[in-house]
Amino acid sequence: MHADAELDAQGLHCPLPILKAKKALAALQSGQVLRVTTTDPGAPADFDVFARQTGHALLQQQGIGQSQGRHGFPPETRSYRSMVRSGAHFLLHE
Repeated sequence: MHADAELDAQGLHCPLPILKAKKALAALQSGQVLRVTTTDPGAPADFDVFARQTGHALLQQQGIGQSQGRHGFPPETRSYRSMVRSGAHFLLHE
């Protein structure tokens, strides 16, 4: 999936991946996509809630290099990738 911007939040723990993503999304135009890579096991759930509360669209989440497990991610997954599309205006016109 195409991303207009990327954020490497590996090694950061809650709430830093979300705070950095919020700042990165503010710099994007409505409809552009941010790819965030994290190592925080709570990040997939955090990004789900963040997207619902802010009007951004969570397009995809995946554990990198692992098969599916609890919440779609196995506990041994070291990295998680979330794709977030910016902008409430874009969502209203889909």
